[in-house]
Amino acid sequence: MRNPLATRVTWKSVALVGGVALLASGVQLTANATPSPDSSASSSAVSQSSSVAPPDDYYKDAEGKTGEELKTALSGIISNNEQLSYDQVWDALKVTDEDPDNSSNVLLLYTGRSESKDANGGDQGQWNREHVWAKSHGDFGTSTGPGTDIHHLRPTDVGVNSTRGNKDFDKGGEELSEAPGNFTDNDSFEPRDEVKGDVARMILYMAVRYEGEDSYPDLEPNDEVENGKQPLHGRLSVLKEWNELDPPDAREQKRNDVIFEQFQKNRNPFIDNPEWVNEIWS
Repeated sequence: MRNPLATRVTWKSVALVGGVALLASGVQLTANATPSPDSSASSSAVSQSSSVAPPDDYYKDAEGKTGEELKTALSGIISNNEQLSYDQVWDALKVTDEDPDNSSNVLLLYTGRSESKDANGGDQGQWNREHVWAKSHGDFGTSTGPGTDIHHLRPTDVGVNSTRGNKDFDKGGEELSEAPGNFTDNDSFEPRDEVKGDVARMILYMAVRYEGEDSYPDLEPNDEVENGKQPLHGRLSVLKEWNELDPPDAREQKRNDVIFEQFQKNRNPFIDNPEWVNEIWS
């Protein structure tokens, strides 16, 4: 575990009419963390793309609901989606994760590195398709459905993807030399601060989208690690914390829009309404 006494700075993004202000809050980011390789790209993403709100009636069946009723309503809303083959995922990720500063590149999830779209494959230094909800958790592999759902498939460095493996998400471990800001131990993986919330919302999307229907496993978050092949992913308490600490930014919102408009025709409700995480998993 990292030193819990390390100096930290706290910020939270709060939307204001006509702009965005940063106010002191409970968000914990390590003060001496290595700067993200894509920090400048993030600023560019904000300026070059604007979020598209979901259709006015998209979430109407979820209005006024909480708890299990909300989860069930959201599942009904997002489950009637178009599906991709695993081969089609390659081309989809080249669109959803395009570097806003270089249209020939994609941005990698854990490293933040900008990499050529053509450098996809299985060799060291290339990028491949990371299942953020580890595909062994529920044993769905790369079959159409949860195995090809690009709401949780992201381009990642081959070596870092291998290091993460099928580990649950949690705090602590040793920092990865090839991906500063990411940590791992024998049973868990902690992503860099800039994508902690993204990871949390991807995991929780999967738990709402795949409820054991249409021959798919019933995926659920829990507060454990070492879940193996069970259709479970942890650690829920940490994921909830990350959802609060790293709210959706313009790039994550734009990605949600692109998936909705160009590919699957469904949305990640926790990007549109991150407060629903605590409404469901109180």
